[in-house]
Amino acid sequence: MRYLCLPLAISLLLLSGAGYAAGSTKINRLPGSAVHGAGGNENSDLLARGKYLATAADCGACHTSPRQGAPMAGGYAIQSPMGSIYASNITPSKTAGIGLWSEAEFVRAVRKGINRQGEHLYPAMPYTAYARITDDDMHALYFYFMQGVTPSNTPTPRTRLPFPFSFRSAMALWNALFAREPQASSTPATRGEYLVNALAHCDTCHTPRNMLMGQQNDRALAGGSLGSWYAPNITPDPQSGIGSWTAAELTRYLKTGRVPGKAQAAGPMAEVVEHSLQYLSDADIAAMVAWLRQLPAVDNGEVTARESLGGPSASEARLRGQQEADSGWQVFSASCASCHQPDGSGNARYPSLFHNSATGASRPDNLIATILFGVQRNVQGESVAMPAFGPDADFAMRLSDQQIADVSRYVMKNFGNPQVNVTAEQVAGLRRGGATPLLVRLTQPGVLAGAALAVVLLAAALIIRRRRRDV
Repeated sequence: MRYLCLPLAISLLLLSGAGYAAGSTKINRLPGSAVHGAGGNENSDLLARGKYLATAADCGACHTSPRQGAPMAGGYAIQSPMGSIYASNITPSKTAGIGLWSEAEFVRAVRKGINRQGEHLYPAMPYTAYARITDDDMHALYFYFMQGVTPSNTPTPRTRLPFPFSFRSAMALWNALFAREPQASSTPATRGEYLVNALAHCDTCHTPRNMLMGQQNDRALAGGSLGSWYAPNITPDPQSGIGSWTAAELTRYLKTGRVPGKAQAAGPMAEVVEHSLQYLSDADIAAMVAWLRQLPAVDNGEVTARESLGGPSASEARLRGQQEADSGWQVFSASCASCHQPDGSGNARYPSLFHNSATGASRPDNLIATILFGVQRNVQGESVAMPAFGPDADFAMRLSDQQIADVSRYVMKNFGNPQVNVTAEQVAGLRRGGATPLLVRLTQPGVLAGAALAVVLLAAALIIRRRRRDV
C-alpha cells in the first residue's frame, strides 16, 4: 500500500492520464523565477534543489512502482472505492511520460490539476496543496524532472473509473468548491508552514473530509480517514493531538518513524518517513516541528492522550492451560506474544503494546490495519518489518476477520484503551479498504437507478394530477 499520493484512500485519486501530444520541451521560466545561466555549477545546484523538493513532496511514493522499479515511471495501481487508479509516468519520456510538456503545462498540472490536454486530474494528486509552491521551487522541480530523471518509455494503464467519476469535467465544480487559488508569487509565512501544507501536503491526509471529499479546513490537521488507516490529530491538543509530545520526540518520529513509549509509523505514514522525511535536512524538520507545535489546538473529545494509556499485563501467562481461554488470547499467544512479549512490553525491535498510540486510540483502525497489512519501514539503513496476517499473509499465518477482531479486542482491553470494542464487521470493512464515502454510495448504479425511477414516478404523478384538475 502506498501513501495514496498522499491524498486519500477516500478521495478520487492520482495524476492519471498524462498526455503525450507534441509540444515544446524548452524550459520556459515563469515570471519571478530565478535566472539560471548555462554554467555547470548553477545547473548542478538547480538539479540538486529540484531533487530535494521532489523528495520533500514525496513524488516517488506514488509515481515509483515497487514492481516496475524505474523511478517516477508510474504504473502503480492504487485500490480505491471507485476502482483501480494508476500513477502516471512522470519521467521525461516523450512517448510515455511528460517529456513534451512545457514548464507552463507542468506548472498548470501541479498547481491547478489540469494536464497538457486540458483534462482535469483527480484530487488525490494533491494539487490543492501544491498550489502554494513558489515560482522558484516550481522551476527547480521542472528542471529536475526534465534533466535529472531517467526517461522510461513504459506506458502506464489509463485510469478508468466507473460512471459518474469517469467524467473528469465534473472536477471543475469540485475545484470551484474546494481547490485553493494558486498563489504563485506569494512568500510562505514560515518555512515550517510551507513544508507542512505545501510540499509535504500533510493536511490532505490529516484533515477530515466532508461528504463531497473536500477538506474541512476549520478543523485542519484534526485527523482524517485514509481507507483502511486513520491519520490522527496532529494539532497541539494535549489529549486529542500531539500536545504532550516534546520537540525532540516529534523530530525523532519524523526522521525515524518510531518513538519508544509513544508511537511507530505504519502504513501510509511509514511510507512518508521512508521515502521523504528521513531525507530532509535537520533545519527543515525543525521548522516543521516548530510550526506544528504553535498551531491552534483542536479537541476531538478524548479525555486522555492515546499514547499514555495501558500498562504491562499478566493475562497471557494467567490464561495458559485454561480449557476455556479467551479467544483473543489464543491468537495473541500463538501469533503475537513471541515478538511483543507475553506482558506486551516489546523489545528493541518490536514496540511495546502499551503507551502506544495505536492501542490507546479511541478507534481501532490503525491497530486492525497493522495486523491486516503488517509494517514495512526502511529508515536510515535499518529495515523494520512486522508480518501481515491479512490477505497478503502466508496461508499458515492468515487470520480470519473474527480472529483479528478477537485479538484486537484482547490487545485493547489488556494493553491499551479498554473502552474500544472491535467486531468482525469492522475488520471486514477495513480489509476491503475502509468505509465507502457517502458520495460514492450515492452514485452507485442501484441508487442512481432508484433516483431516476423516483424522478419519473414523481413527474408522472404531477402530470396525472394536472390532467385531473383540468378535466
